[in-house]
Amino acid sequence: MNVQLTPGLDIAELVLWAFFLFFLGLIIYLRREDRREGYPLEDDLSGRVESPGGMFAMAKPKTFNMPFGLPDVVAPDNRRDSMKLNARRTSVFAGSPIEPLGNPLTAGVGPGAYANRADRPDLNMEGHPRIVPLSASPDFYVAAKDPDIRGYAVVGEDRVVGGTVKDIWVDTADRLIRYIEVATGDGSVLMPMMMTKVQRRNRTVQVDSLMGHQIAGAPPTPAGGTITLKQEELAMAYVGAGYLYATARRQEPWL
Repeated sequence: MNVQLTPGLDIAELVLWAFFLFFLGLIIYLRREDRREGYPLEDDLSGRVESPGGMFAMAKPKTFNMPFGLPDVVAPDNRRDSMKLNARRTSVFAGSPIEPLGNPLTAGVGPGAYANRADRPDLNMEGHPRIVPLSASPDFYVAAKDPDIRGYAVVGEDRVVGGTVKDIWVDTADRLIRYIEVATGDGSVLMPMMMTKVQRRNRTVQVDSLMGHQIAGAPPTPAGGTITLKQEELAMAYVGAGYLYATARRQEPWL
């Protein structure tokens, strides 16, 4: 059987070129779609909004219909983020490091960086707040073989007590502990459970990233028994920042 279309082009070559064209189109499509969030870009030094790059770089705005009556989301929306970092550049050159000003644990840079997420609670499949205190959730409890850490002392890396576990905030969708509510002298704060170590023998919960006196400076426990997505970011950013900024010793190079 003769599979040649012309003396210089056969079906195998045509299929190969069709694959190349399809793959090129796929790459362009994926690169356009992955620019729906985090844009527009800004110049590193001047803050000037850079060009989106034309039709091959950014997709047209798309409206995402949110469930449970939440407002629709349009992406990309080409709006600049209103976040202001409490930090400054160490040099006038592009790509130079940024160092925090004031309290480095709340500056929003380095390991303390956070995304400006929606100021509303995350919802489960039924449309209810996903993360809630255990004290307000009669259907959830600590398993009999696991320690109930309520009442445990919360200590920093220096072993100084910064508070006491007052409550546990559970993820009703994933069935696990997300945060611990720590009672301090000035109120209560939330600590991400994944950034702590439970020590049953000593009845303590250790937060390695912070010193004991810094625990009380974490974002306060939200009112109303719910936590918004933005409040989650701030809670994790504060504790995460301590891995670098809790002490001056941690900020020095190792080599």
